[in-house]
Formats: sequence, C-alpha cells, structure tokens
Amino acid sequence: MDTKEKTIINFKKAQSSLGKIVKMVEDDKYCIDIMQQNLAVIGLLKSAHQMLMEGHLHSCFQQAISTKNEKKKRLMTEEILQVTKLANK
Repeated sequence: MDTKEKTIINFKKAQSSLGKIVKMVEDDKYCIDIMQQNLAVIGLLKSAHQMLMEGHLHSCFQQAISTKNEKKKRLMTEEILQVTKLANK
C-alpha cells in the first residue's frame, strides 16, 4: 500500500469517526469517551498531514529545489513554512 492510499484511509477513518462523535454528543454520552474519540480523530488527521507533507517534500518540493528558478524555490519554501506554522497552532 502506498502513502496516498494510507493517507486516504486515514481521512476516511477520521470522517467516519467524526460522524460517531457527533452522534455521541447528540446522545449525551460520557464526556471523556467523546474526548478520547476526538483525540483519535486528531491523531488520524495529524498522521494524514504528515504523510501529505512527506509526499510533497519528496516530489513537488524536490523538483522545485532542483531547478534554477530562484523565485519558485523561494515560493515553495514559503508555502511549506506557512503550512508548518498553521499545523503547529
């Protein structure tokens, strides 16, 4: 199984779990149980994000850095810094 497939699986699991979490809240389930499920979804999303970033660094970013186009290199670096900053909030 390649990284793209693993990433999609994580997103689909997170999507499914979110529906279950909404149902748990609607049904007034125990708060700790809801929070644990929420953390599991956050973990899936963080894992998917990491896989996307690694894929990007090994493909798009690597191609941009290997060119002589300084503007493209700078732009690509700024994009990665911006996404990393958002991920760390």
